[in-house]
Amino acid sequence: MKKLLILLLIATMALLPVACTQPSTPTPPEQPEQPEQPEQPEQPGGFDALEPVVLIGADNAGVGAAAQLYGELITEKVKEITGGKLTIDYFPNSQLGNDQELQGQMLAGDIDFVICQTAQTVSFVPEVAIFDLPMVFAKYDAETIDYALNKSEFTDKINEAYKAKNMYCLHFLQGGTFRETTSNKKIETIDDFNGLKIRTMENKNHMAFWQAMGAAPTPLPWPEVYISLQQGLVDAQENATDTCVGANLQEVQDYLILTHHILYCNQFLINASKFDSLDPLYQEALQQAIDEAAVEIEAQLTEIDVTNRQTLVDGGMELVEFDASFIDQVLEKAKGVYESIGNDIGQEYVDSLLNALEK
Repeated sequence: MKKLLILLLIATMALLPVACTQPSTPTPPEQPEQPEQPEQPEQPGGFDALEPVVLIGADNAGVGAAAQLYGELITEKVKEITGGKLTIDYFPNSQLGNDQELQGQMLAGDIDFVICQTAQTVSFVPEVAIFDLPMVFAKYDAETIDYALNKSEFTDKINEAYKAKNMYCLHFLQGGTFRETTSNKKIETIDDFNGLKIRTMENKNHMAFWQAMGAAPTPLPWPEVYISLQQGLVDAQENATDTCVGANLQEVQDYLILTHHILYCNQFLINASKFDSLDPLYQEALQQAIDEAAVEIEAQLTEIDVTNRQTLVDGGMELVEFDASFIDQVLEKAKGVYESIGNDIGQEYVDSLLNALEK
């Protein structure tokens, strides 16, 4: 028995080291601390990511006329909208040439945009002769005209004609005011236009209209008009009242005759290739500036027209107005001009405008 106990004790002691040497789960080594990653700088976005661009614009307007006011306000607004990344060098008052010269420079890429009336665009875009239709806007208010020119199917149609000549018209600026007539001959009836020597622009449709009225149209460059009126080379001229005031025509003309024959409308024309080359953000900013400036200027045009009429009257001119029948009398005489323009540009343009005005 004693021997048995001794043997069991020896066996137990032999097994004990084996049990004590069973493997244990190893402890993973401590990972070294990772250094903090520096914050990545934010990439610039919006206008900050774009290269600066400078556009060159011009007009042939008289001092203080709507085109000048419009161009200068667009210049201010586009700089503000883009934080100075898109800017405009603007040259008003014929500094770079007359309307035809400016439009030629724009199409050649020497300047980028022009603000001008429609008459002298006809030689570049024949379809713009639609604006030469006598009295076509005379019966409508500014809101109706704005819809027809800027928001209707006619807008899309006429813009295709501009685009075909590598220009876009981004807005037609008007306030329901018109080109009027000043004269040293008193005009009280439609027959009094017979034999009137009137200065016109170099535009065959304008000349055809005045011939239909019985007058004798004489194209003259604008800088020659004042002296020609003063010396009696012509009796009369036709223009918006702001242009008449800017040229001090009250000094050389006796009568302001409210003929309302042509809408006083300025176009914002830009070289299409130049506009297409601009980043979309710049395109949107420019259109925003154009639209915002238009709202501000158009709201003032009626008041400006009334103020300018008064300035001319205060300067010694007599105001002559006609009753509503005058429009129909003029339209009767001008039937041939309507037919001629419809044949030249396509009657569909005439119909499109008339439909837009009636909507």
